[in-house]
Amino acid sequence: MSHEEIYYTLALQKIDGVGDIVAKKLLQHCGNAEAIFKEKPSNLSRIDGVGTILLKNLKDKSVFEKAQEELKFIEENDISIAFFQDENYPERLKHCIDSPILLFSSGNIDLNNRRIISIVGTRQITSYGTEFCKKLIEDLAPLNPIIVSGFAYGVDIVAHQAAMDCNLQTIGVVAHGLNQVYPKTHKKYVGKMEQNGGFMTEFWSSSNPDKENFVKRNRIVAGMAEATIVIESAEKGGSLITANLANDYNRDVFAVPGRTTDKYSQGCNDLIKTQRAHLLTSAADIMYILNWELEKKTSKDKPVQKQLFVTLEDDEQKIYDYLQKNGKQLLDVIALECDFPIFKISSILLNMELKGVIRPLPGKLFEAI
Repeated sequence: MSHEEIYYTLALQKIDGVGDIVAKKLLQHCGNAEAIFKEKPSNLSRIDGVGTILLKNLKDKSVFEKAQEELKFIEENDISIAFFQDENYPERLKHCIDSPILLFSSGNIDLNNRRIISIVGTRQITSYGTEFCKKLIEDLAPLNPIIVSGFAYGVDIVAHQAAMDCNLQTIGVVAHGLNQVYPKTHKKYVGKMEQNGGFMTEFWSSSNPDKENFVKRNRIVAGMAEATIVIESAEKGGSLITANLANDYNRDVFAVPGRTTDKYSQGCNDLIKTQRAHLLTSAADIMYILNWELEKKTSKDKPVQKQLFVTLEDDEQKIYDYLQKNGKQLLDVIALECDFPIFKISSILLNMELKGVIRPLPGKLFEAI
């Protein structure tokens, strides 16, 4: 966007009564933000959602002064801007009717042709949730996904840290302007996150981390990702709001099951019970449901070959020998015949796939290469 286009779009955002949905209607009708302020009221009144009060508010000249102040902050702090029709705007978020018309970001974010998953959950993460989150991201690392979360305590910061440990791009979607860090104790992570990823928000520099902003930003977390993963959640919580938004946007949702007596597993168990989330036991579940495959480094005209001199663990060797003898088999059958619990077999099969000795097939089938 040009300097002028940003200026008028910022001014449009400051008009009372203009939310993202109405703003998009106005922009569609007029072509750009500047034209909205110059359009005849009689023409604007034909737009659904535009009434006499909004027409009066559009005459408010103070919004231009506010826009100029924000534009100054943006330019002085090297903030990147993505308009909802631009190429650098998250592709999946474009298809959400209530997505922000502008997104502000800092760091080194690259969304081109990338797998994106959002990881959310309780701020009171348990040791079980911590270990599961770290292992999940570690196992997904070969697929090079972008890890999105909210930079809050608990699951959020564990997911960001695990992504950084695996050299994955990670994005913190925050509920305030980019002139501040919340919570302040997380300031120590900012520099490293901005080296490979960064921060994203719809809020101006004048916005504080107010309670309602956290609920609002959840639609970005849910909308920009291919899938939302809930690690742990109590019976009520912000992560369940994010999961419901993801369902509304027709995104896949995954939830980690837990014991019925565990407080921070109640939300996840309920998502699974009510069929609002896939049961998640390992990275293999995500790869299967989303149909993610490792990129093959072999050329298209050469057959896929397993690596030579691969060292297999005893459990892996047992499964490999079984598949070599019996051909393609269902995951459940492999678990039964090789005497492994389902939660363990999924992790073993993923490791074997990464080693290039087996491949997954549709319908939860696997075969030796």
